[in-house]
Amino acid sequence: MSTTTPRAPRATLAASRPFTQSAAHRIDVVVTRAARLLARWSVPALRVSLGLVFLGFGLLKFVPGGSPAESIAARTVETLTFGIVGGPTAVFAVAALETFIGLTLVTGRLLRVGLLALAVAMVGILSPVALFADELFGDGVTLLGQYVLKDVVLVAGAAVVAAVALGARLRVDA
Repeated sequence: MSTTTPRAPRATLAASRPFTQSAAHRIDVVVTRAARLLARWSVPALRVSLGLVFLGFGLLKFVPGGSPAESIAARTVETLTFGIVGGPTAVFAVAALETFIGLTLVTGRLLRVGLLALAVAMVGILSPVALFADELFGDGVTLLGQYVLKDVVLVAGAAVVAAVALGARLRVDA
């Protein structure tokens, strides 16, 4: 009795190679198409989604008590303006600014002006991290701290949208 295992005929092994190459080619085609689709549509989708976030947050601030960030927005503006603008006026100003930014991002109209407003707003949006760090991160990250920290993602997304609006392009090397 022989203990050797039978070998597959060479023709079977050779026939499996074209299938593997063909599958790899099909995968490459799908990946290339996906890359082209992403290069074309990912930044516009990011722009519109950022716009919807700003529009939603801005509109909430027009409703007294409608935004969980109302008090921190008022305190931040009051601190940054050395007490000149505070309370409901500050919240209204932030609401108007965020709504304007959201509309420019969603529609693509006045986009450069909206992106400039967004750059200014980001200073204010991230200021609580420095101004009120003890309240945001005192005994661990508070809910308000998490609310402020999510703005880091908005800054990164805004930077990509701004880069493309100012002339940068995504391209597929293939």
